[in-house]
Amino acid sequence: MATSCNLADRQCTPCEGGIAPLENSVAAVMLDTLPGWTLDGQRLDKTYVFRNHYEAMAFVNAIAWVSLRENHHPELIVGYKDVRVRYWTHAIGGLSKNDFICAAKLEKLLEI
Repeated sequence: MATSCNLADRQCTPCEGGIAPLENSVAAVMLDTLPGWTLDGQRLDKTYVFRNHYEAMAFVNAIAWVSLRENHHPELIVGYKDVRVRYWTHAIGGLSKNDFICAAKLEKLLEI
């Protein structure tokens, strides 16, 4: 079974389509390893709340770094001290392992 730790240690693989999104049962097992994340239809979703705008923006910049390294980019909604992160794989119109890998990497960032 995947844990958030071993998901965070994986690398995203390019996805240009032509594969099916993860089945709901597989997504549910992977979701159990990611505290605070939820499924919103075919999207993986979490809102992080920080003490202030500076911390929220620092986290956004860290997400940008992860996105660049993994070549997998979330939708971000940034408020004063909150950041909503939504992952899904556009090329397949649903969830892939890449979404869960990136979410796990964001969780690991908060351990630093």
